[in-house]
Formats: sequence, C-alpha cells, structure tokens
Amino acid sequence: MRPGLWEPPTELSAAEAAVVQRIRRAKLFVFLRLYRHELFDEGFQAELAATYKDSSLGQPPVPPAQLALALVLQAYTGVSDDEVIEVMVMDRRWQLVLDCLDCTTPPFSKGTLVGFRQRLIAEHGDRRLIERTVAVAGQHKVFGAGQLRAALDSSPLWGAGRVEDTYNLMGHALRKALSVLARQQGRGLAAVAQEAGAGLLSASSLKAALDLDWDDHAARAHALGLILAELDAVEAYVVAQAEPEAWGEGVSMSLATARQVQAQDVTTDEQGQPVLRQGVAKERRISVEDSQMRHGRKSKHRLFDGYKRHVLSDLDSGLVRAVGLTPANAPEASVTEALGADLAYQEVALCELHIDRAYLSSTWVRNRPPELAIYCKAWPVRQGTRFAKPAFSLDWEQQRIRCPNAVEMPFVPGGVVHFPTERCRACTLRERCTASTAGRSVSIHPDERLLQELRQRQLTPAGRAKLRQRTTVEHDLAHIGHWQGPRARYIGQRKNLFDLRRCAVVQNLHVLAHADRLAKAA
Repeated sequence: MRPGLWEPPTELSAAEAAVVQRIRRAKLFVFLRLYRHELFDEGFQAELAATYKDSSLGQPPVPPAQLALALVLQAYTGVSDDEVIEVMVMDRRWQLVLDCLDCTTPPFSKGTLVGFRQRLIAEHGDRRLIERTVAVAGQHKVFGAGQLRAALDSSPLWGAGRVEDTYNLMGHALRKALSVLARQQGRGLAAVAQEAGAGLLSASSLKAALDLDWDDHAARAHALGLILAELDAVEAYVVAQAEPEAWGEGVSMSLATARQVQAQDVTTDEQGQPVLRQGVAKERRISVEDSQMRHGRKSKHRLFDGYKRHVLSDLDSGLVRAVGLTPANAPEASVTEALGADLAYQEVALCELHIDRAYLSSTWVRNRPPELAIYCKAWPVRQGTRFAKPAFSLDWEQQRIRCPNAVEMPFVPGGVVHFPTERCRACTLRERCTASTAGRSVSIHPDERLLQELRQRQLTPAGRAKLRQRTTVEHDLAHIGHWQGPRARYIGQRKNLFDLRRCAVVQNLHVLAHADRLAKAA
C-alpha cells in the first residue's frame, strides 16, 4: 500500500455480501461500502494525507480516508467518540464500511480519531467532504452542468454550553480560575477559596451559599456587591501567588470572562452602587463554557440560545451545496458571504435564489448580478382605509414617483419622498391619502424595485408555484436536524460548523443512494 493511501477492495467478498443481505433499514452502510472508493478517490486521499505534512513522525499510521469515513458514520449514527471505538468491533455494518470485517481490536484509537478531526477542521477538510459528494453526483449525472438554482433557509441549534444569569456566570468563571490553582497546588477548591477570601465559591451552589430572598430587590443588589467583592479578592489572590505567566491560560481566561460579564451586565446607580444593567448588552456572553453562544430568536415568540444553522440546497439535484453556522443573534443575511466563498470552490454561479425575507438584506441580494433571479415572498402591504404604497407609481428610468392625484416627485432608493404640503392640503383625495398636516410621505426601500417584482409575481399562479419550490430546503433542514439533533454536539462555532457539514454530507449521501436505486430500478 502506498503511504497514507487506503485501498480497500471494490468488489464484495462472500462475507460482505452476506452482511449486505441482512441490512434492511440502514441502507447508507451499503451505499458507502459500494461507493467509498469514489468518494475517497486517490486525489482526495492525497489531500487528506497532506494534513499530516507538519508531523515529524512521517506518514499517518491509519489511512486518513478511513478516519474521515468513520467521522461520517459517527454523524449518521449519532454515537460518541468512545462509542465509535466500541462499534468498530461490535457492529458488522461499521466493519463492512471500514474494511475491518470480523476484527477483534479497533483499527484505530479514540486519540487518533480526535487528532484527525482537529486536523480536518484546521485544513477545511469538512468543506471538501461536501464538495466530494457534489463531485460524485456530477460523475453519476445526478445533475447537469451549468448554473445553480438554490434555496436557502435556517433553523435554530441550541448550544451545548450551560446558559446562566449574571450572578452564576461570574461565580462559575471565578470557580474555574480557583480550580486551576487548586490543582496546581494539590489542594481542594474549598481550601483555596477560603484562603483567597472568596468563601462563597467553595459551595457547590453560589446562590445557595448566598441564601437570600431573590424576590427582594435590595437582596439582589447586596448579592451583586458580594460577588464583585469576591472577584476583586480572587484577582488579588492570583496576583499574589505568582507572576502572570505562571497562572496558566485557564486562570487568565476565567478571570477575563468574569470581568467581561461584569462589563456587559453591571452598571452603577446614582449612589455609585453596582446594579444590573437594564436590557441586554450587544454580543452579551451567556455561557462560561461556550463564549460564542448568543441569545437569539427564530420568530417573535420563539427564543433560543446558541446558533443558527443555514442550509443552501440545489433545487435540481436535491443536494446540499453549502452550509453555514452563525451565532443566534446574527442576522440571517450575514451568512451569505461564507456560503458564497464555499460555492466559489465548486466553481458554480447562482442563477436563481429562493429565500425568505430574512435574507433580503444579504450581499447576494443587494449586490446581485442582472442574471440572478430572486424568489421571495414580499413584505405584506399595509392595510387600511388610505392609499398604500402600491397606489403610487414609480418610474425607475426617470426615478420619479407619482401619487394617485398625478403629483410627481423625484425619489432615491433608500430615501423618503415628502410631497409638498400645499399640494396635499388642496388635494381632493386628501382624506383617502393622509391625516398628516405636513402632507404625505412615502419611504422607498433600497430594494423597492425588487419588492415590486416580488409582489407582482406572487399575484399569479405560476409565481406562487415558483415560491413553493423553497420547501425543498425546508425538508433538507429537517433531515439535517434529524442527524445533528436540536442541540449542538460541541463547544464553539467552528466545531459545530464541522458537525453541520458532515451532517450535510450524510444528507447528500442519502440523495445519491436514492438516485442510485432509481437508476438501477430503471
């Protein structure tokens, strides 16, 4: 075998055929066994092996393609890292795919798997896995060459970190700092906390140690003062122990987290006493363990904590072309730059984009080329007894707006048109137009021309049928949500993007397996 290259047989052995015959439901195992050599061709395996180029130990002891395939199966079955090692010797379906049938010891260790995952993330190999599924689909003519008709949507992904209030966030961060020092000194946390003058942190529950009436405003203010005093005491104790470089990264990061929470959540009243800030600070930290989680909302009444996952689906092939992950408080439109960069690697251009209104402010829409068609349900027109915006005609060539009484004014996209007060006062249609003494004004959206097109399109049966095509991406989101689950597996945005990408790979493999079955049936 060439170094780093995995060359499992392509033809089924008698033992493998027997296993295939017994698989009834989890057909993806069968598909991966039959097509693993196409997904991990020699060129892609060389890329994966290159992730070890900085190693002084030479070639990797385990073929990277085998490790990558195990990570895909992990997403498919939802098992932990420890369980991956178990199932490789207990599940013949895993053995079938990983070419280790009837093995009694796993072909690699948990440490090898975790180390490879870190390398894969660092080298953006998870993005390449999606690209490989698209390339295999192209080889099997699942879709034709040309431009991309795509739909984009998002769904919530709850974070894995524990969400806490201000009191517990600071207490948790300080307890972590003291825990590091306690381990360095070979002592218990309670002893170190007492020595630091932060006895509250020695208890398992900060609020239980405070033992206050939390419905009392004065008690809550007193508790905040006590916690801030303990923060000062811990910092002074740490400084007295050693030079900053001897603290360790864990101590510095935990103290910085506590101060970050204080800066975001605490202010002072008129007497100079610390009080909790009213409202939520921008980019407020909500978890000690995961600094990138944020409060977010999917709708007016649907709140969540963590991230948003975004999926871009190919309407013609059913494949997921790209995925993105943003903090929960980030606007949906902010993901399109990252998605565009992923599409650039696939050398494909968008010709149709089906979205919901949350993406209308994206760079894809604002900076769209003339050949890109946008399909989206338009914002509803304000209902009432007076003239709505559609009653005013817009001349885009001359950039002039005409009111129902034929009064014309110039306009600029993104601006507001104020009709002359005198003309409005003397207008015979005034009662049907405005009650303002200053006259009628009309706001022109930066993408008003597009919104007009969208409104006109959805008035026709053909236009409404076009809008319904976006349901494809909603189905893909549901499938990916099934593989990934409603809650994040990892801490941090990048690791969870990796998990989202490999779940998209699983979805694409299902699409390919379905297309393969249809082709064989035909």
